[in-house]
Amino acid sequence: MTTRLAGLVRWTVLIAATFMLLASGARATPAQSATPNDVARFLAGLPPSEGSPLASLTRERAWLGHVAAMDSAWANIETRQLSRIRTWSSNELATPSDVLYYFFSGPDFLYADAFFPSATTYVMAALEPSGSLPAIGRTRGESLSYGLSQLRSSLNSVLNFSFFRTREMRTTLSANTFSGTLPILYIFLARTGKTIDEVSFYDINEDGALVAAGEGLPKGAASVAKILFKGNDGKQRTIYYVRTDLSNGGWRKSGFKAFCEKMEPGDALIKSASYLLHSNAFSDVRTHLLERSKRLLQDDSGVPVSFLKTDEWQLRPYGRYLGPIAVFPDNYQARLAELFRRGKPPGIDFGIGYRFRPNESNILIADKVAVRAAER
Repeated sequence: MTTRLAGLVRWTVLIAATFMLLASGARATPAQSATPNDVARFLAGLPPSEGSPLASLTRERAWLGHVAAMDSAWANIETRQLSRIRTWSSNELATPSDVLYYFFSGPDFLYADAFFPSATTYVMAALEPSGSLPAIGRTRGESLSYGLSQLRSSLNSVLNFSFFRTREMRTTLSANTFSGTLPILYIFLARTGKTIDEVSFYDINEDGALVAAGEGLPKGAASVAKILFKGNDGKQRTIYYVRTDLSNGGWRKSGFKAFCEKMEPGDALIKSASYLLHSNAFSDVRTHLLERSKRLLQDDSGVPVSFLKTDEWQLRPYGRYLGPIAVFPDNYQARLAELFRRGKPPGIDFGIGYRFRPNESNILIADKVAVRAAER
């Protein structure tokens, strides 16, 4: 009786272990062994590589509908916005820097790449969390359809108006099957022809160094999703997507300031930034941008023109300045209006910022005089 019982126990354990192994393998195969690049292409409505564990999902109706919607949306924004920005940028932004700083960016790699395609390091900073690596393997049928639909919803405002609506983004990024900013960054990388090589996660210590995520740093430490990718030229590039508070309090204690100071000065892009740089609560990051930027490319929500002294900065306006939209009534800049009036700036054939219609948008390029003179 004892021998029989021992044998039964051994068989029970063996069967249970087998089922656990099979179940673990079933979960791991699509979700964990698909490369970040395959996941990015799948979420972007592009076919993953041949032999990818995601290949079977590309036959599902939900994904095929997603492909059609993404193809249509991308054809529209490419014609209306991106191709025009690239043409404008190649004509107007001579000697771009290797490093681009894009604060208050959210996951908007799309416009960073359109304006500054030759940058090799993109430092993006915002309050929205990156989330974990997107997992697709357990998302099928109605769940896949819902997740992809929600993902498209989170892209609506940037594809239609050129900016993310902050409240809308926070809701969709937290409630979505594919949560955080990483899925959107993945889509923008895939749709702009990039190949993702590696994604890793870090925190930033008080000295500005990257340390392994979850090392027990104090509350308020900045977290980083680091993405290594290549463009069509095969050159290795990096995105540091930093979740951090850019107000004075957050800037002083997060380690992000020290992190930025370890890098070389570069160009800065500011758009649809809720006019936060007009506020004294963000004076520290404003000072940093003025001290460390070779060039600012911004709409009127960026650094107020009153801080751009004409003996330090060469100012080049484009488009029309009509003042802020009604949501930001206190951020009208009389000096900027005068600059646009006197400068008779050339028009732009694309929309940018909160006034996203082409005939209403404004851009200001501010080149640091001493830096550009030294480069000539």
